[in-house]
Amino acid sequence: MATQGLWLVSISAVIAVLLFDLIWAVLHRDKATSLKEAAAWTLFYVSAALIFGFTMQNWGSAQSSQEFLAGWITEYSLSIDNLFVFIIILARLQIAKEKEQLVLLFGITLALVFRGIFIAIGAAVIERFVAIFFLFGAILLYTAWALIKESPGSHEWKEGKLLTALRKRGYSNFTLALVALGMTDLIFALDSIPAIFGLTKDPYIVFMANAFALMGLRQLYFLVGILLKRLVYLSKGLAIILGYISIKLFIEALHGVGVHEIAGIHFEKPPLNISLGIIIGTLIITSAISLMKQPNPTDRKSTRLNSSHRT
Repeated sequence: MATQGLWLVSISAVIAVLLFDLIWAVLHRDKATSLKEAAAWTLFYVSAALIFGFTMQNWGSAQSSQEFLAGWITEYSLSIDNLFVFIIILARLQIAKEKEQLVLLFGITLALVFRGIFIAIGAAVIERFVAIFFLFGAILLYTAWALIKESPGSHEWKEGKLLTALRKRGYSNFTLALVALGMTDLIFALDSIPAIFGLTKDPYIVFMANAFALMGLRQLYFLVGILLKRLVYLSKGLAIILGYISIKLFIEALHGVGVHEIAGIHFEKPPLNISLGIIIGTLIITSAISLMKQPNPTDRKSTRLNSSHRT
């Protein structure tokens, strides 16, 4: 368990990064982010997460390091999938590229707040009621099934009744985008938090994995737009990962209520290094298959139209 001092330092660092990102976004609010700039910042944040994870072996433990890396990779992958929806929302609401900076930063900050709240609630509930893992497992299993049923590359978003009502009251598309991203963040948090609790029960690792997964997401947004039509099987890989983690959660829940075997079959929780290998391997394979798939002419035309419309 992390000490109070470590929590204070870590939360202060996360807030400092968010403030820096806010100041940067405000100062550059009238300037579209270039791909070179987005790539540089994305590389910086990914490197920072990897350094943090690997150095945990020195000031934490080898298990803590593996738990963080497995959790961060899972949360980062889910965040990339979430960004696809962000792209569609901002495109549908016709948000100018110059204003995307502030909208994205608001959405990402709100996502961190929601996840922080759910982490605190989840940790408290798990400590008192381990059978909650049955519910967590069911949530992930349902999400995995929904992702499996999706057509490859499809990321649908429809304007809900709340946004329609706000639109009728005369609210701007900028305000509608803020509300839409906030609502989307809330839904995403319901999937991401059970997913990482299936890999670790340490609230500090859960929080830091989510923080690193969300930091730099604004810059990553401008890179993901290019890959939107290419990573068509990413959601299938995420479905496999979430399905696997749901099984781990069910096993954890069974052990928590004193059930260690059924019909003579003993249930053993998979080692963390196996979980880490499955997560990384699944993402590599599904990404490679996606990139090898040739985009059809309709996809290329749609990409060109979206690009010209957004500029």
